[in-house]
Amino acid sequence: MRKLLLIVVLTVCTACGGSGGSGGSATKLVFGYKIEPGAGLVGANLSRANLKNAKLEGADLTNANLMTADLRGADLSNAKLTGADLRGADLTDTILNGAYLLDANMEGADLSEAELRGAEFFSTDLTEAKLEGADLRDQMLNGANLTRADLRGADLSNANVALVDLSNANLTGAKLQGTDLGETDLTNANLTRANLSNADMRWTDLSGADLTNADLTGADLTNAILTGANLEGAAMPEGWKR
Repeated sequence: MRKLLLIVVLTVCTACGGSGGSGGSATKLVFGYKIEPGAGLVGANLSRANLKNAKLEGADLTNANLMTADLRGADLSNAKLTGADLRGADLTDTILNGAYLLDANMEGADLSEAELRGAEFFSTDLTEAKLEGADLRDQMLNGANLTRADLRGADLSNANVALVDLSNANLTGAKLQGTDLGETDLTNANLTRANLSNADMRWTDLSGADLTNADLTGADLTNAILTGANLEGAAMPEGWKR
């Protein structure tokens, strides 16, 4: 009888996986969802979830609810986040290289120090998002909403920012050399000390923008709107007349 009881106990403990040693599963469960590379999390409700340092590279989070989730240090490289709700999410130090963020709602999200190389932000809502110092070189941001976004010191060199709403955004000291800003809305934006050299700014709306000490040498300002813009100390294109 004692032998039978011992066998039953050992069987139950083996099924549980135990808490010590290396017998436990590497897969993390959050709200009943498996958090692992390549996870299928389409439509998952992970609002307010603690996903700090989670390994979700290549995961499918299409239309997932990640509102105010803690994703600090998580690896979401090449993840699909199309239509995902990331409002107020903390994405500090998160790896988003190659991630698909088409039509994602990232209003108020904190992307400070996040890795964003090759990420796709087409039609992404980044209203009031924190992107200070972000590396957005060569990125495609067409149709994105960056109203009131914090882009201080961000690098958008050679990025495609055409038709983007950057009204009231803070771009102090931002690098925008060679950037396509055609028909972009920069009304009331803060572009103090921004580098806009050789930028394409045709039909760009800069009404009320602060361009104090900005570098616009070589920029194409054909049909740009500069009504009420502050150009004090700005370096303008050769032969430019207001």
